[in-house]
Amino acid sequence: MARISRRGMAVATAGTIGGFLTLSQASAATRHPVRPDDAASAAGGGGGELRGMWIASVVNIDWPPEPGLTPRQAQTELVALLDAAVARGLNTVFLQVRPTADAFWPSPHEPWSEWLTGVPGQDPGWDPLDFAVNAAHDRGLELHAWFNPYRVAMHADPSRLAEGHPARLHPEWVVSYGGRLYYNPGLPEVRAFVQDAMIDAVERYPIDGVHFDDYFYPYPVAGQTFDDDEAFAAHGGDFADRGDWRRHNTDQLIIEMRERVRRARPGIPFGVSPFGIWRNSSTDPLGSDTAGGVQTYDDLYADVRTWVREGWLDYVIPQVYWNIGFAAADYATLVPWWSKVARGTGVRLYVGEALYKAGDPAQPAAWQDPAELSRHLTLCREHPEVRGNVFYSAVYVASDPVGAMARVQADHYTRRVPRQPDDTGRRDRGPARGRSAGTGR
Repeated sequence: MARISRRGMAVATAGTIGGFLTLSQASAATRHPVRPDDAASAAGGGGGELRGMWIASVVNIDWPPEPGLTPRQAQTELVALLDAAVARGLNTVFLQVRPTADAFWPSPHEPWSEWLTGVPGQDPGWDPLDFAVNAAHDRGLELHAWFNPYRVAMHADPSRLAEGHPARLHPEWVVSYGGRLYYNPGLPEVRAFVQDAMIDAVERYPIDGVHFDDYFYPYPVAGQTFDDDEAFAAHGGDFADRGDWRRHNTDQLIIEMRERVRRARPGIPFGVSPFGIWRNSSTDPLGSDTAGGVQTYDDLYADVRTWVREGWLDYVIPQVYWNIGFAAADYATLVPWWSKVARGTGVRLYVGEALYKAGDPAQPAAWQDPAELSRHLTLCREHPEVRGNVFYSAVYVASDPVGAMARVQADHYTRRVPRQPDDTGRRDRGPARGRSAGTGR
């Protein structure tokens, strides 16, 4: 993986915000009461092996395949992906429902996603998250709602956002960087708002988990600076180093979001799928023996190792998107490293797999062998901390252009494994323990 994540490479005020909740949406908002028995057999505490896939919605990577489909067309496309998951022996899907500060459900906080209709804020005439949860559960699949906390737009023009968008109402919340718009993680009011927006879905739908991907502070863009000078001056406090302050901001998001998830729907897990390299050992002796050009700790200001060691997550899915033997970031080096990090923490470790690379002529020779991914799962079984694998992404699970997924299924998934609760005790952990920010220890 280069300097941008899988999501980008797959295509070359807190409270109610007026104007987003139409009459039909308000009716839909009453249909999902939270019940005490809604705690699902979640991935963070579920027994057996997790076998998952990501369904990306941003820029229509996986679903919907294009904006502007009729409800029936969009539903048919989603069902086909869910049926493909079942046919491949999977048991969990991670559906992206808030890709760009928008919503795949009738949100009182943010506009309808443009990836549904092609028009930011336009009501698609149905409730995609409601349909998706029910369709997944009908097929015995768990569905984790996948949220991106801070990304606002895949462009840098605020006038293209839906009228009344929070980013237009609060331009002081927004940073333009690398040709895109982001909420500023250094503002406490931003952190509170994005949590409110995401928790709305947690409270109203019987989802099986809450999921963040690898985007916190954005991936570095050469020659550009993420302008958070004013936020640092106002909220930097005693932090002498801006990097430590940024990591503290991300730590707070993780700690606060997990506690809010626990209060909103006790029993469902909260997890993150970070970029696969925390730090290189040349930077930090605790890091992996890798030479990655991006380090999550230093470049995205996400100290995932601490989150796992401190038990601030229920599960972690590092994106180990390289082949066995890749010199700069060897899969056979990173899986043992992450296993050691997770050992004894109670945080479940699943490994993210780059199915999209299989057969891609632009990838190294190892990816031309359909058995490469199967070898990954064989290696994972040598490490008891690894409790499953998640494949990026759904369209490749369904189409399997070179048979890599079929090989995984034949070698590893011949028997269907449903998700079941177990006695890990993750659901009963107390509040996250405090620690100094930015230490990486």
